Amino acid sequence: MSQPKLSNLAQTLVGSEIVKLGNMISERIRNGETIYNFTIGDFDPKIFPIPAELEQLIVESYQQRNTSYPAAEGVLDLRKAVGAFIKEWEGIDYAPNEIQIASGGRPLIYTIFKAIVDEGDKVIYGVPSWNNNHYVHLTDGEHCVIECRAENDFMPTPDDIRKHISGATLICICTPQNPTGTTLSKNALAEICDLILEENRKRGSDEKKLYLMFDQMYWTLTYGNTIHYNPVSLRPEMKAYTIFVDGISKVFAATGVRVGWALGPETVIAKMKAILSHLGAWAPMAEQKAVAKYLLQKESIAEYLTNFKAEIEERLRSIHAGFIALKEKGYPVDAVAPQAAIYLTIRIDAVGKTTADGINLSTQADVTAYILGEAKLAVVPFSAFGAGNNSAWYRLSVGTCKKEDIPVMLGKLEAALQKLQ
Repeated sequence: MSQPKLSNLAQTLVGSEIVKLGNMISERIRNGETIYNFTIGDFDPKIFPIPAELEQLIVESYQQRNTSYPAAEGVLDLRKAVGAFIKEWEGIDYAPNEIQIASGGRPLIYTIFKAIVDEGDKVIYGVPSWNNNHYVHLTDGEHCVIECRAENDFMPTPDDIRKHISGATLICICTPQNPTGTTLSKNALAEICDLILEENRKRGSDEKKLYLMFDQMYWTLTYGNTIHYNPVSLRPEMKAYTIFVDGISKVFAATGVRVGWALGPETVIAKMKAILSHLGAWAPMAEQKAVAKYLLQKESIAEYLTNFKAEIEERLRSIHAGFIALKEKGYPVDAVAPQAAIYLTIRIDAVGKTTADGINLSTQADVTAYILGEAKLAVVPFSAFGAGNNSAWYRLSVGTCKKEDIPVMLGKLEAALQKLQ
């Protein structure tokens, strides 16, 4: 039976590869298969619960009947609390009319694109990266893709951007980055800011300016000597051209609570509000009221983050050490040292090898399937983040990782690699 003719967007849009993979793995687990599922950038609430104080505030907020529509831009006390939180923790100033609340980062990113990008506008982004390719497609923009390299921690460099900046409308940067767990250095970010400022000075008053979408959803989750930098602290003039994407999803393991915010120029934020008012992608009133109170509890937040970060870092470093040990034994694997977020970048380069059953792993997809079938290890290939299908790199997420599973998983992975010829 032929499929009905729908819009060009509907016909050409690809759904989330990560969600599709995660659902497939979850179904296999429900059917009784033991799989070490490190695919989804989410948290197991039994391992990583949200802060107890925040949970109690949400319960109380519902008991207080905060169940009506919120304001389209977000309730005022939450926008004030976000401004105070960002001022306290990052040292940058944003007024309530420069803050937009939504149900997490996704609707904010979509409305940033819709507010700025017209059909055919050039959007610069690096790969691997989370969903930039899909948002460009959703807005009929022109893809300007930078293939990022391991030697640069899979982050776009100023030289990469310089080559393409002329005529661009939007640059997308995420740091700490999903999927790599790596960060952009202070010098690199400052140089990129200078490029944006220089480009905008060249443009006439009637020309569209170049904006930076700065996704810092993971900015509190840094480890060791890693420091998070933001464009407005480094170059105050960037406030006119930067739209931040932020929220509670990762910082408080609160992915299902759905409270995110954007910070940006009042004119852009106002247009985002107008678009969101039609989408209705508001964070629930009760959660907004609760988060407004919690963001002001500096000591509780600091205490939560100390334990939360330590637990994530322990998992990341343990798995990283395991991969490096396998590499030193001669297996075709590697890993990038943990810097931030909940992700570890790993490499499994087994294309061309043959299994014990005599099957040749001729593509990276074959390697992924073999590792899942033989080692029961589920990770997301960088191809799901816009990189080429031949990339041997993967995202490994530890948000659902039990520490006791790590040595077992590494043992199964070594046994699977050992069987390859």
